[in-house]
Amino acid sequence: MAVDGTWNITLSTPMGERPAQLTLRSDGTALSGTFGSERGSQEFTGGTVNGNEVSWKTMFNGAMGPMELTFTGKVEGDSIGGTVQFGAFGSGSWKGTRA
Repeated sequence: MAVDGTWNITLSTPMGERPAQLTLRSDGTALSGTFGSERGSQEFTGGTVNGNEVSWKTMFNGAMGPMELTFTGKVEGDSIGGTVQFGAFGSGSWKGTRA
């Protein structure tokens, strides 16, 4: 499916821009993968795919301690992006391209 693959992404966080790598795997409408940054990587399951729209949650060990990141986004060709909720620390945007 068009969402599957490895993506180089940038998160716009309350503390500035942060690079990360994302690997997505779809199985019907189910989405799983890996989210990784300079603070390590984390596998996730339980995400969803609806056409070119994606959403998932993953845990992240950020500067303020562990938090749940909630991603929603859209794939358009070799570009991906959307919004992310940083636990109780606000939200931001994210975008990237296929690696």
